[in-house]
Amino acid sequence: MKKLLLLIVIIVFTACKDEKKGEEIAATVIPEPERVFEYGYNLNDFKIIHDTIQKGENFSEILDRHHVEYPKVLEIVNSVRDTFNVRRIKSGIPYTILAKNDSTEQAQVFIYKHSKVRYTVVDFKDSIITAFNAKKPVSKVIKTASGVITSSLSQAIDDEGLNGYLAFEMSDIYAWTIDFFRLQKNDSFKLIYEQLYINDTIPVGIGEVKAAYFEHGGKPFYAFKYIADTKLGIPDYFDDETNNLRRQFLKAPVKFSRISSRYNLKRRIAYYGNKVRPHKGTDFAAPIGTPIMSTANGTVTESRYKGGNGNYVKVRHNGTYSTQYLHMSKRAVKVGQVVKQGDIIGYIGMTGNTGGPHVCYRFWKNNKQVDPLRQKLPAAEPMKETIKPDYLEFIKPLKATLDSIQYQNKTTKISIHTDELNS
Repeated sequence: MKKLLLLIVIIVFTACKDEKKGEEIAATVIPEPERVFEYGYNLNDFKIIHDTIQKGENFSEILDRHHVEYPKVLEIVNSVRDTFNVRRIKSGIPYTILAKNDSTEQAQVFIYKHSKVRYTVVDFKDSIITAFNAKKPVSKVIKTASGVITSSLSQAIDDEGLNGYLAFEMSDIYAWTIDFFRLQKNDSFKLIYEQLYINDTIPVGIGEVKAAYFEHGGKPFYAFKYIADTKLGIPDYFDDETNNLRRQFLKAPVKFSRISSRYNLKRRIAYYGNKVRPHKGTDFAAPIGTPIMSTANGTVTESRYKGGNGNYVKVRHNGTYSTQYLHMSKRAVKVGQVVKQGDIIGYIGMTGNTGGPHVCYRFWKNNKQVDPLRQKLPAAEPMKETIKPDYLEFIKPLKATLDSIQYQNKTTKISIHTDELNS
């Protein structure tokens, strides 16, 4: 009997010990790593290598460094040439290699990052080589900004760390109504715009400017983006009274330059004995290589090099107006080519008779050269009467938001705040 009791005790003790041991083993089990997916791959399956293309480096050198032999590289290049031209990779562009997760660390996938959003994937891990272009998902957040200016708009925005693209957007929106070369102290602006993000946290640029307010010389200028022509589906900017802000001509052929010499028929030059030498153009100074735009739709009638004009382009817009652009470093259009307003037709240079980099902008009205900054330029197509009620209802909340935005301090150099409206 005693032996039987002893045997039972031993069995129970052993079972409890084994159960406890099992619990200890279960408690020390390491969970599987979280699966991380990006670019269409489970990154846990690879060794991840991030790098940047160096100056003078080519695609073959990159793959060779990651243990892909030349015959395979040649096969990759030929297989993906329609999607990805390896000869066009640029220094300074980041890339990612997905390599084998073993001792060889041989590259399997090459990811070329054109921007924070766009990328190209070249997959050669299997016998079938593939390539595709893709974009990271981008989310939009509606934000507001406001500021007061005492210097140039672009410089003020840059100094305060706001995205410089907003300055370009404002210059486009108000290109026909505000002379940005004559901004006054305490001119101010307000904006409602889209901020773009990837992963909801990394800013990757500006989307649409949905509405704007610019106070210039004490006069308010509202702008609201709206599709008035539903057939074409092209949005335009209109003010709070349904007027189209666009005009047939831009005020300037160069963004964010400065006027170095104005149209002046009584100009005297000391070099020529203080004699009157009329200047029938308006000079816009900017760095060499700055794009020059056609100020209106038209057809190129001249594109050539000639004497003091240097490289120049002339555009006929209609039976009344023509424009000419002198001293280009390079012309970008040919005679007979149709251009649209804002198209690049050349680049700032110093060809011909010029003392510095600029474009001499000349403006003809009825075959007579006139001062473009003093012309009352014709407006674009007005909004149809049947559309106006819908438009005025559409802008009500936008206008209310613009009016509610407060300036932090109108006496400082510039005061900019950014608030999130909604996501």
